[in-house]
Amino acid sequence: MPDMLVRLYALPVQPQSKLGPGIRIRRAMAPERRLIVTWIERTFGPGWAGEAEAAFSSTPTRIHIAVHEENIVGFACYDVTALGFFGPTGVDEGMRGQGIGEALLIESLTAMREAGYGYAVIGGVGPAKFYERVAGAIEIPDSTPGVYAGMLSSDPVPEGH
Repeated sequence: MPDMLVRLYALPVQPQSKLGPGIRIRRAMAPERRLIVTWIERTFGPGWAGEAEAAFSSTPTRIHIAVHEENIVGFACYDVTALGFFGPTGVDEGMRGQGIGEALLIESLTAMREAGYGYAVIGGVGPAKFYERVAGAIEIPDSTPGVYAGMLSSDPVPEGH
């Protein structure tokens, strides 16, 4: 999966009103670390949980969460695998289609712009059309596997190996 590039100085405005009822986006707080990282690991796996851990290593944190009825339903990180990188990000499967992913993306990219970045890289993109539509992202040629080359896998070693 290739990386994509976003011009942060040309971000669209993302009104919170596009979100489903009762959903809000906010920056995660340090005291919520274990709760959030546990939810991410349970929902998306240990790799993304590791990156979320890194997002809590600065003040302010580099992780935004989506909350619905006091429950975590989505998250987005930046500056965790590499400086200037957005991701990982994920939305609870049952809450998709309510604007959460879009709002998390724009909130995080806006935070990156406010921190002084002109551009952001979205690493190892899956839904390229989503990032093109929401943030005007463009594919970076020859960017696979990029910074993820040689990364250890959390998948168990198959029997007999």
